[in-house]
Amino acid sequence: MSSREKILSGIKANQPSLIALPDVENFVQPFADVVEKFKTVLKAIGGNVHAVQNVAAIIEVLKAQFADASRIISVLPELNDYATLYQQGDDPHLLNDVDVAIIKAHFGVAENGAVWVTEAILQERVLPFICQHLVAIIDKNTIVPTMHQAYEQIAGTSYGFGTFIAGPSKTADIEQSLVLGAHGPKTMTVFILA
Repeated sequence: MSSREKILSGIKANQPSLIALPDVENFVQPFADVVEKFKTVLKAIGGNVHAVQNVAAIIEVLKAQFADASRIISVLPELNDYATLYQQGDDPHLLNDVDVAIIKAHFGVAENGAVWVTEAILQERVLPFICQHLVAIIDKNTIVPTMHQAYEQIAGTSYGFGTFIAGPSKTADIEQSLVLGAHGPKTMTVFILA
């Protein structure tokens, strides 16, 4: 018997007895209004949030908020009048000087103000991280209360890349110096479409 086999057989012979898994409570949060909770949390972590009725209202807010932006990219054809459309297959090196990136998110999470995005709707996975300002659009009816419901929603789905994004990129050191945009956008704005 080799030393490897001896070690593995020793481990196998000394396994603890199996016990039943504990019952896990349902972690449903008692938020009276998930949209209001999402807004409150996102603002608290440094994000901006606007409830709007249509795409025209989004464009109106963006024109005021990003009046000085020189390069605005979107993956949404409905924003062609305001932003340059980025499509899958375009050279990702052309994203190096993007001021504002506008994306759609699959859904939002009320407890932490995060949005869930996958490569399928991003077109290019680097897009929400290379821009100076990130804008995400979600449907009001897709906001879930907690991460537990979020993971239930994405369980069993297939995607090459997916991530939760919550607020602008921030980092701080021991001297309490906060830096925005250290490894991602300086600002994050979420539009909640009614």
